[in-house]
Amino acid sequence: MSARPTPAVLDALDRRIINALQGGFPITDEPYREVAEELGTTEAELLARLERLLAAKVLTRFGPMFQIERLGGRFVLAALAVPEDRFAEVTGLVNALPEVAHNYRREHHLNMWFVLATETPDGIADATRRIEAATGLPVFAFPKLREFFVDMRLKA
Repeated sequence: MSARPTPAVLDALDRRIINALQGGFPITDEPYREVAEELGTTEAELLARLERLLAAKVLTRFGPMFQIERLGGRFVLAALAVPEDRFAEVTGLVNALPEVAHNYRREHHLNMWFVLATETPDGIADATRRIEAATGLPVFAFPKLREFFVDMRLKA
């Protein structure tokens, strides 16, 4: 049985940072300075804490969410059926592509699921071909038929 990771210790400022940055990030010349002032800290302290929270995997991502289709690009959910003895190797090959946004292991015949994001709609087919060539495995691509927006905010 594997040991559970030690939970990160968050102080009051860490919690306020997480809560404040889940929406409404300012679009200004110095957004981090502005947020830091609202939180009663410095820009340097805010950036250091964000780096620490990301390194500790408290935050897995910090950045904007784009509707890629409005910018001319495309997202596709994709899956592979990866033999267990090749899982680590294939993970490295898939994650090496800049078009791969996230990659998840699942307990299913299709045991690797990932998101492809490309600057153009044609980029999906190219990325899919490169993954198939690198891994020798067929990529199952599932294009978005409908979009749902869930605005989930977690209180830290």
